[in-house]
Amino acid sequence: MHAEQVAANGMVFDVLSAGPKDGEPVLLLNGFPEFKEMWTAQLQALASAGYRAVALDQRGYSPGARPAEVSAYQVWPLVADVLAVADAFRFGRFHLVGHDWGGCVAWTVASLHPDRLKSLTSFSTPHTAALHRFAQDGDQKQRLVYVDLFRTPPVAESTFLGNGAEVLRGVYQGMVPPERVDLFVHRLSEPGALTAVFNWYRALEPGILLVPLAGRVTVPTAYVWSDRDMALGPDAAWATASWVDAPYRFESWPGLTHWIPEEAPDRSNRFLLSHLAEHR
Repeated sequence: MHAEQVAANGMVFDVLSAGPKDGEPVLLLNGFPEFKEMWTAQLQALASAGYRAVALDQRGYSPGARPAEVSAYQVWPLVADVLAVADAFRFGRFHLVGHDWGGCVAWTVASLHPDRLKSLTSFSTPHTAALHRFAQDGDQKQRLVYVDLFRTPPVAESTFLGNGAEVLRGVYQGMVPPERVDLFVHRLSEPGALTAVFNWYRALEPGILLVPLAGRVTVPTAYVWSDRDMALGPDAAWATASWVDAPYRFESWPGLTHWIPEEAPDRSNRFLLSHLAEHR
């Protein structure tokens, strides 16, 4: 596994890469509040299977890709970042994998640029139109009330970093390896880092959660959701199928929290590799 930096879309992104350079390309997108290391187990498994796998710290997470303007964190530049990083690695068509916010971006890339993707895999995150539908009231709306805090500077920053970053550490629910939590908290404690991460939420349209709406998806798609996810409920998960006009695989995993790739790395690897193998 190799840590490096890549210039793309006028910025510099931190990435981890693994696998043979001529292997079939896979790009993995991090979500809140994690970094590229969240994909360590998947990178190792992909490399062993002969894929060329690249995980990046997205805009705001990479110090060299941290614009100050809130508007810079709207979905359109985030999508452009993904394509620019893929171009920097000379990935023509590639497999795209996302978790949490990385999943939101991945769904949007798939709907807007199906010609660039061989497949889409989302861990935890439903299609954003399905999430938007159910975020307006009921169970899903209640699950997302924390977004109001995230969008309130500087209260969010002081809340999460106060008392030794106790609140930030609690977000991981004890399901992310402690040494990785220490690394993530250290990075997010750097000046401006947590604000940049919260800017993903602050760039949203007014409302409890008007997520950027992806359109219909026409690339082969796999999606796994877990029933102990604190933020993403079952309604949007089950409704996601209606937005995919392509081979679609959905699994609901009982007993797992939001942090699927790290909480169940072996099972996640089998799920991902099986999907990719069908669409190589």
